[in-house]
Amino acid sequence: MIKKMIQYQFLFEELVKRDFKQKYKRTVLGVGWSLLSPLLMLLVMRMMLVGFFGRDTPHYTTYLFSGTLVFGFFSEATKRGMGSLRGNAGIFSMATVPKYLFLLSRNVQALINFLLTLVIYFLLAAFDGITFTWRVVCLIYPICCLTLFNIGIGMVLSALFIFFRDTQYLYDVFLRMLTYLSAIFYTIDRFSPLGQNLFLLNPIYLFIRYFRKIVIEATVPTIWFHLLMAADVVIALGMGCFMYKKYNTKFLYYI
Repeated sequence: MIKKMIQYQFLFEELVKRDFKQKYKRTVLGVGWSLLSPLLMLLVMRMMLVGFFGRDTPHYTTYLFSGTLVFGFFSEATKRGMGSLRGNAGIFSMATVPKYLFLLSRNVQALINFLLTLVIYFLLAAFDGITFTWRVVCLIYPICCLTLFNIGIGMVLSALFIFFRDTQYLYDVFLRMLTYLSAIFYTIDRFSPLGQNLFLLNPIYLFIRYFRKIVIEATVPTIWFHLLMAADVVIALGMGCFMYKKYNTKFLYYI
């Protein structure tokens, strides 16, 4: 895979540039929308939810932003990745190129947007009274894991979207459900021990929880927590690679 990435480096760079330009084409603020959108969402959610869920939650603004930041990255990367094959069918139907390049280019753009928003996240956390420690460096691990997880899920979705057009509508419903199952705006303290453990089955909750542990609680999660996240990444990438390998020659017949 690395060898092919080097071989098609020029194409990959052009795909990233094209996707980046297409997203912000004819916009006044350009890339500024990547920063403004999550901030507006955070503002609205905080105004509506602080009275219900934020009364007993320390640093609720940072708590809420941690959830929206991680979930937003996952949502954008996977939704854009879902249309990567169908959106570039005109290219790979005429030339033999690795199809995962189209997916990776979409994920690179989502990662850039996430990193830009991450800067705002740190600034607001400091304004919220958060004291940063050396442990903030540990955020590199969940960011890398989440990026790979997004790629794996994106591969599955992009393959399914080729065969089933309803995938995009079903995934929108799934994301709405996942929003409420990821403890973005509430804590899980009121759930039973069994209920709290069930949240660990949600990979997105793991990534969100990792951010909160590091930034708000200034503690590093346990080894098993790291291993659980790594297992989710391996499963997602395994499923994605399986889909691409099995149906690679069939994509052309359904575009």
